[in-house]
Amino acid sequence: MSKPIGEISTAALAYLGDSVLELLVRKTLVSAGVSSAKNLNAASLLFVKAEAQAIAMQNILPHLSDEENAAYRRGRNIGHTNTPRSATVGQYRMATGMEALFGYLHLLGREERIEELFALAYSDVIKSIEI
Repeated sequence: MSKPIGEISTAALAYLGDSVLELLVRKTLVSAGVSSAKNLNAASLLFVKAEAQAIAMQNILPHLSDEENAAYRRGRNIGHTNTPRSATVGQYRMATGMEALFGYLHLLGREERIEELFALAYSDVIKSIEI
């Protein structure tokens, strides 16, 4: 990486983290046997909507290290100008913080930790997926 991680914008970390989470969601759904495009798209909403990400973030907050918590707070605190109608400002801020955290961990190469946090975050959702 050419730029130190502390110099990467929070928006860029969240942008990357969104992709990291999207890949984890897709891998989870395909591994669970969900196969039709309609079902894949419907099930993915259980993971990617701001409201779902805020709930997931609440699930993992107690498990974060100080460093991870700082990355989350950094993302949560960026200025938001466009909040989706389906989420509150608080939910959207938590979701952005989660994305920044996952982007941060990915840039550090902490893929095992990413998998662990994802499983903790979405354990109830993963259990509810119907094949």
